[in-house]
Amino acid sequence: MKTLVERFPTQIQEALDIANNAVLTKKQNVHNILVTGLGGSGIGGTILSELIQNESGIPVLVNKDYSLPAYVNQNTLVIISSYSGNTEETIAAMHQAIAKNAQIVCVTSGGEVKKLAAEHNYDTIIIPGGYPPRSCIGYSLIQLIKIVQFNGFVKTDLLAQVKSSITLLNTENASIKNEAMQIAKLLVDKITVIYSLGSAEGVAVRFRQQINENSKMLCWHHTLPEMNHNELVGWTTKNDNLAVVTFRTSFDYDRTIKRYDICKELFTKYSSSVTDITAKGNSILEEYFYLINIGDWISCYVADLRNVDPVEVNVITNLKNELAKV
Repeated sequence: MKTLVERFPTQIQEALDIANNAVLTKKQNVHNILVTGLGGSGIGGTILSELIQNESGIPVLVNKDYSLPAYVNQNTLVIISSYSGNTEETIAAMHQAIAKNAQIVCVTSGGEVKKLAAEHNYDTIIIPGGYPPRSCIGYSLIQLIKIVQFNGFVKTDLLAQVKSSITLLNTENASIKNEAMQIAKLLVDKITVIYSLGSAEGVAVRFRQQINENSKMLCWHHTLPEMNHNELVGWTTKNDNLAVVTFRTSFDYDRTIKRYDICKELFTKYSSSVTDITAKGNSILEEYFYLINIGDWISCYVADLRNVDPVEVNVITNLKNELAKV
């Protein structure tokens, strides 16, 4: 897994090349966008929705289930995101999107999704297969960006930000790995509590998933200011089994920053450690990729410290095998 994380900048460049060569058709009369996908394939949709929420003139939502929302119709752009192309929930959702006559674009490495797309002549962007889906967020997220940018749902040249992100990650590589190792040492025997200051919740979710899958540990995440209205009340007892990690960006809202400054006193009092990870970069996307990369490194280093294999997902494989019997 560390080899895959190390080549993340290379993956981004390969994904950018794929995006630049993708053949797409303009969609017409689109009233909303729905990205449907799960796990490593679905998190790109979550991040995309945050990335363009202040610029897109139409809603961008994410579906992570077998069923599609009732509003999906011929005016919905449905982006089918399945790395393997065989995710059963996503295939079920795709069949519904077809039945609803939605405007469909697919991002996949193959499988049933590729087959269905070919049968119906849907726009399809093929990405390299054969890797753990969670290690391929660069491949999938950049294609989602390409789709929305090509169709004019954002004015900012996000693909240019993708290019500059490669330079940033290569420049900061040694620093990222060093910081990640220091943070991993704080988390190895703890339950990690992850907070986003409202600006990068998708990235925080991604980090939670990486701690789950790579480090083989439970953790949870929440976001400010929402947690100030519920979870904050739970911070009343000292618990050295908890370690807090926050994801900070340059575009965090000023009142939310003030909220966190106040809350941090509680977190410091009642947990074993509080670590702020501050993104670097000159754009939202650069900061997102920076946080994704350092989070991935942390999860791999925690796996090393716990002497577990970050690649294996035997529990998920067993679940799929049991479901296949039904």
